[in-house]
Amino acid sequence: MPAFARNQWYVAAYGHEVGRELIARTVLGEPIAFYRTEDAAAEVVALADRCVHRRFPLSQSRLDGDTVVCGYHGFTYDRTGTCVFVPGQKRIPRTARVTSYPVVEQDSFVWVWIGDPALADPAAVPRAPHLSDPAWVSVSGMEPIDCDYGLLVDNLLDLSHETYLHGGYIGTPEVAETPITTEVDEGAGIVRVSRHMDDAACPPFYARSTGIEGRITRWQDIEYHAPCLYLLHSRVAPVGVLPNPDGTDPHAFHTEITYAITPSAPGKVYDFWAVSRDFAKDDPEVTTFLRDFNHKVVMQDVDALNILQKALDTEPEGYQELSINIDTGGLAARRILARLAEAGAKPAEQVS
Repeated sequence: MPAFARNQWYVAAYGHEVGRELIARTVLGEPIAFYRTEDAAAEVVALADRCVHRRFPLSQSRLDGDTVVCGYHGFTYDRTGTCVFVPGQKRIPRTARVTSYPVVEQDSFVWVWIGDPALADPAAVPRAPHLSDPAWVSVSGMEPIDCDYGLLVDNLLDLSHETYLHGGYIGTPEVAETPITTEVDEGAGIVRVSRHMDDAACPPFYARSTGIEGRITRWQDIEYHAPCLYLLHSRVAPVGVLPNPDGTDPHAFHTEITYAITPSAPGKVYDFWAVSRDFAKDDPEVTTFLRDFNHKVVMQDVDALNILQKALDTEPEGYQELSINIDTGGLAARRILARLAEAGAKPAEQVS
């Protein structure tokens, strides 16, 4: 699996998770403490989660205004990571500071930049605008998985596994039977995988949320923005209902499935997930159903990937992986991730 791509934006939290209580996340092996400032801007601050003195976690400490007071010996840091107080002396050592990470809050996510801060461009953060659009209703969650993050990328780019792993939830025979089309934009780091089913069984996920009876047309159009953001544009409608020539689609039900795939450490990944819909927006029962039902689907993936990682860890050296047509998108993603990781390992002036 590819190494970590450091000079990239990663999702560290949902915006609603970060407040006036310090929270901890580990991104690309780096422990980070997050909090919001108490002023009107309520900006998110991300500091290295280790005091410079004896490495006590700052996330286990406390806030004093917008400064973090280490819970062990009282070293105090401002939002830039600069130490502004040490106990027992007036002189503050020149090296008494912790890393402050660039942060962008956008589309309900808190994004953090782990690499060279001089390369952190907020405009490069990929968009998931439906997550903060009042025209959509979203449910969301996050699950840590004990697997290499590349396994989760593989999982999400090959949806044929829905037929077998998620049967009775979102999977039907047609998902595995229908060929895919794949487009790759190497320069932009985007992989698109599409599967259009003209006559398919309606799985419980859609039957119970939309009220459709009978068979459906079902379109799955994936956009993977390496390394972190995955968007699945899903469309279902009764068989025979197709979009109008002008692109409008008044009789279909649209769901945006969003995943943020954030490597925590080697062999560990955060699986941020969200389901957004443009139908039954005022129906709390549909909201509860989609939240609970999708969580079950996510946990099926979590369990399978935990098992898969343990199996891979016992494979003998030199094992040759077998890939087929359904793996086209995942293999393209691996190439892009490897390139991004290699670029991030170079000095900034060498990165093209």
